[in-house]
Amino acid sequence: MANFTLNINGKKQEVDVDPSTPVLWVLRDHLNLVGTKYGCGIAQCGACTIHVDGNATRSCMLTVSSVGNQEITTIEGLSENGDHPVQKAWLEVDVPQCGYCQAGQIMSAAALLEKNPNPTDEEIEMAMNGNICRCGTYLRIRKAVKMAANS
Repeated sequence: MANFTLNINGKKQEVDVDPSTPVLWVLRDHLNLVGTKYGCGIAQCGACTIHVDGNATRSCMLTVSSVGNQEITTIEGLSENGDHPVQKAWLEVDVPQCGYCQAGQIMSAAALLEKNPNPTDEEIEMAMNGNICRCGTYLRIRKAVKMAANS
């Protein structure tokens, strides 16, 4: 076990965990930030996507010891009141069905729009590639990303 001080959602959080612990489990099991979901455990589905220094990152394969002083943002930290443009567009377009993948989808979309505020359909598809939605809401996801880009 080792002590780590992480910068999560703008706050310093201390955890005492094994250095090889994935950030996903630190968030969920040690800090009770359960919006980030476990999907596949091999960084292939996108359910566990968070931002690390603004970049969409799969937290299931990111060890706590590799984070250092980087800034972590989870779905809980994306906006205080759920009013980030992507979150608002998600509701307006009625994207979720089961909702399980949506935190990861939203985090990927928000990271894209931060870097590219007016993406093409192809750029949206490339950025969202790897975020799997079992319900198949991909057309609504693209529509919501475009709506958020125009807000």
